[in-house]
Amino acid sequence: VLLLVLLLLLPPLLVAGLRSPRRHWPVPYRRFDYRPKTDPYCQARYTFCPTGSAIPVMKEEDVIEVYRLQAPVWEFKYGDLLGHLKIMHDAVGFKSSLTGKNYTMEWYELFQLGNCTFPHLRPGMDAPFWCNQGAACFYEGIDDAHWKENGTLVLVTTISGAMFNEMAQWVKYDNETGIYYETWTVQASPDKKSVVWFDSYECSKFIQRTYQKLADLGAVFKKIQTNYTSIILFSGEPVYLGNETSIFGPLGNKTLAAAIRDFYNPFKPHLTVREFFVNLLKIIDGVILNHQFYLFYNLEYWFLPMKFPYLKIIYEEVPLPVGSKASFGV
Repeated sequence: VLLLVLLLLLPPLLVAGLRSPRRHWPVPYRRFDYRPKTDPYCQARYTFCPTGSAIPVMKEEDVIEVYRLQAPVWEFKYGDLLGHLKIMHDAVGFKSSLTGKNYTMEWYELFQLGNCTFPHLRPGMDAPFWCNQGAACFYEGIDDAHWKENGTLVLVTTISGAMFNEMAQWVKYDNETGIYYETWTVQASPDKKSVVWFDSYECSKFIQRTYQKLADLGAVFKKIQTNYTSIILFSGEPVYLGNETSIFGPLGNKTLAAAIRDFYNPFKPHLTVREFFVNLLKIIDGVILNHQFYLFYNLEYWFLPMKFPYLKIIYEEVPLPVGSKASFGV
């Protein structure tokens, strides 16, 4: 149900006469010193990284094949359904020439997409409660059927074992400091040259960062087309509203706090069919008719003055990177 809502549009708010301070766009994604413990309230329907393992140390002289992996989101449950809408999940595969072992590495939500995109409104709590973390998962094996049947499994480069080990150290850093999943890209218009206000931080961005790291280490990538899914909101210049304390704290803005809670209320999970359609009308009224959206990014709230076409899912080409070191590979 949540994915269906995601494909349609999104709720009401109230911010008048506010102007955003001049700043550089896009707002940079914030990195953190450590990953906080998860609250027991946050539960995933499907276990995160159930067969995960530590990244092995490869022999420096090993030659490792690197594969681009892509399949429709929730392919294990819905097959190619979301693939027809170009809603794809990305991963990267490795094969050691010395051992013959295969490995898969991907990055996704700890508590599924809905919890990363919308908060819970819990009784007795003024502020929306977010179950939002994303993390890397590394495990032995490549499920050929999963990636080939409705998606992509293709060799993109080869690297040395030494390069793989350097990449593994980078993955550890990236995983420990980039901890929050950001669903939305927000930009001014569908024009490719339009201003990007906020950039997403999700599975495909992790794969692109991994490819770039390998290129910087010397990997030479094949010349093949690579496309990725983005969910884009279209907005005028965003208005900064504040953080949880400044809005919902004892000295916060009660009117704004109520508006934010009202905005997120239609996105609550576990709805009946009737509740779903009633809430969908509220979402359309808020986003399309009143041009309003509240965004939570870097633990801060922003107001987005929404613009036509409001929301779009794109499957856009992002070329494989070119590195800056001496080359190794195909």
